[in-house]
Amino acid sequence: MARYALGYDVGSSSIKASLVDVDSGKRVGAATAPGTEMPISAPQADWAEQDPDMWWRYVVEATQKLGREFDLGSVASVGISYQMHGLVAVDRDGTPLRPSIIWCDSRAVSYGDAAFHALGGAEQVLPRLLNSPGNFTASKLAWVKANEPNTYAKIWKIMLPGDYVGFRLTGEVLTTESGLSEGILWDFQANEPAGFLIDHFGFDPAVLPEARQSFGDHGSVAASVADTLGIPAGTPVSYRAGDQPNNALSLNVLNPGEIAATAGTSGVVYGVVDRPVWDPRSRVNTFLHVNHRPDQSRYGVLQVLNGTGILNRWVRENVLDPLDGSGPVSYETVNALAEEAPIGSAGLAILPFGNGAERILENVNYGSSIHGLNFNIHGRSHLVRAAQEGIVFALGYGLEIMREIGLKVETVRAGHANMFLSPLFRRAFATVTGATVELYNTDGSEGAARGGAYGAGLFASPEDAFSGLDLRERIEPDTSVSDAYATAYGEWKDRLAQVMASAI
Repeated sequence: MARYALGYDVGSSSIKASLVDVDSGKRVGAATAPGTEMPISAPQADWAEQDPDMWWRYVVEATQKLGREFDLGSVASVGISYQMHGLVAVDRDGTPLRPSIIWCDSRAVSYGDAAFHALGGAEQVLPRLLNSPGNFTASKLAWVKANEPNTYAKIWKIMLPGDYVGFRLTGEVLTTESGLSEGILWDFQANEPAGFLIDHFGFDPAVLPEARQSFGDHGSVAASVADTLGIPAGTPVSYRAGDQPNNALSLNVLNPGEIAATAGTSGVVYGVVDRPVWDPRSRVNTFLHVNHRPDQSRYGVLQVLNGTGILNRWVRENVLDPLDGSGPVSYETVNALAEEAPIGSAGLAILPFGNGAERILENVNYGSSIHGLNFNIHGRSHLVRAAQEGIVFALGYGLEIMREIGLKVETVRAGHANMFLSPLFRRAFATVTGATVELYNTDGSEGAARGGAYGAGLFASPEDAFSGLDLRERIEPDTSVSDAYATAYGEWKDRLAQVMASAI
């Protein structure tokens, strides 16, 4: 009889669910809900919110889709991955009090910055938090406290998006130490929740859920939802992690020196180290990695670009899609069109910073912009290529910061998905960064399934959990065009410097 590990990836665009056959180590099924992207509400500029109950509805839908093909009565473990840094505030009945303030919402930047300076700035705060409070979960709660006092007064617990889905699965309100660190609520020196920051903001410490290790006991599937999902009641929920630590797990990036990348709606490069490090300007951020333990220090250093796949999609829909309603242009067509333009797009450059405040730019929202547009020589292919190259250049810019604080970047692992499906994008990424790129056929929901199976003891070690991971392609830097890319990247950085200087 088959034994399945079920994994969920709670994204901002969709809910993905995967089944891994524990005995073969292979993914055997996957489902996504809804059929189109989930809505993100923006009641004001720089805001981004989603309904937590919407995530749960699509968890149910994706699970039921799997249940039409597989016997979910054989599910032996559940793992959860989720969009990071969101804030879900619930009352004593577990009912959300307001929409979740999600990862790309920029409203709380000033609250984090004020706390950072009030608590002593870089010398006092960074050794303890490894990050500025910035625009993370703690600062979002501070915004609610200051601007929605009636809502704040009703809060029983706060959760991350994955905590909320876990609560709906099990009825238990739990989080992880890694999750508290991603919310900038973890004191790395004291190895406990950051009481000094909680006191500064005036939070009741009781609003934080109990924190556990990423692998292990996160409750079990409640009888009240088991029939709806088709999963046996009592199935252990045995892994939980934010999407970027989980993406690293999905790619078997667990040890110092290993690097993972994603290029979906946002783009991320995530490296593992064995000591606490930080950027003095908090342009990249450090969190507890999923396999951090008291006897094994593991930290994840993360740089994020908010506008990655969302820029590529914007170009497709607003520049390329036909106006006659005949249907969207495929991404294969987009990628082929990009290849028609030369490296550097004949002087056309796009800064892809149009999706909120950017950490690598010190939490400033400079917006996206197009530079060097010449009506006589530039066409659609130049715009598409400039967008894809602009994303690569922005990720390369963040990698420079990571190297400054001591990370070695030689090989980068990524899923064979999203922007990495573009041949131009993956070649440009390898050449600009100087890193070998390895592409694997995996995603966050599969990683969550493998993590849940390991957390439940179905695999003896992480190595066993990833025995079924398949390398799809290896891309080396192309030295024949490295000079051309170096020139284009240098010109792109000059454009960025001009924009940053003009905003001062």
